[in-house]
Amino acid sequence: MSVRRGQRPARPAARLCWLLCCSALLSPAAGYVIVSSVSWAVTNEVDEELDSASTEEALPALLEDSGSIWQRSFPASAHKEDAHLPPPPGAARARPPPAPPGMFSYRRESGPRLRPGTARFLAHANAWGCLATVSAHEKIPGLPFGNCLPISDGPLNNSTGIPFFYMTPKDPAVADLMKNPMASLLLPESEGEFCRKNIVDPEDPRCARLTLTGQIVAVSPEEVEFAKQAMFSRHPVMRKWPRQYEWFFMKMRVEHIWLQKWYGGVADVSKEDYFKAVPRKA
Repeated sequence: MSVRRGQRPARPAARLCWLLCCSALLSPAAGYVIVSSVSWAVTNEVDEELDSASTEEALPALLEDSGSIWQRSFPASAHKEDAHLPPPPGAARARPPPAPPGMFSYRRESGPRLRPGTARFLAHANAWGCLATVSAHEKIPGLPFGNCLPISDGPLNNSTGIPFFYMTPKDPAVADLMKNPMASLLLPESEGEFCRKNIVDPEDPRCARLTLTGQIVAVSPEEVEFAKQAMFSRHPVMRKWPRQYEWFFMKMRVEHIWLQKWYGGVADVSKEDYFKAVPRKA
């Protein structure tokens, strides 16, 4: 190898020393990952642990010590095994505040005796619902047809549990109901404040959902005045809707009540319990 005059050849020992210094400086960061307030690293070990344990308990444990920008990428079990060891000198510091309730799990009062009240609350609190009818349209005969509609089960101070509708013959749902009056009405908890306060997506299974099934029929002349109070008190703008659309009132004759307020399973609430219950927050 030729060497120019005035230039020293590079020493292999100097290069090796420089590499050793760099590795010594970077070695404390081994096994660490950057985490943020909304995401975290999941290693193979953590993946296996989550598969074998309930995420209800495992996820909050993985976020312990999340106040620091650096956090060991070990599963929660590794921290538990070392819990009996004293902390290293200078490691003591205040624990970060707990995650907001409901970030991953939260307990809600439940049980058969509370379900009718929750169902009545959802029926009264919702100002709109998703109606599914059996289509009478020539292109999709017999198939489900969904439509979001304003509803009311009565004025704010008078819950009946019976959904009322303000309909026009021009609505395709009315054509469906004239041929087959059976329908399902979905009432989600997303309109309330519970899911929002607990930082839960409105479509999260822990946000309760009520499904009412039955026949939807035109309101009798004797009930028109109450139906008008029910709908117009909750939707005042309806009074100004164009009259040429021939609006009229309909209601559901509730036959089945289905309540879901957790990840799996649907509770069947009896009609008797449903209509006797007092609306109660989920």
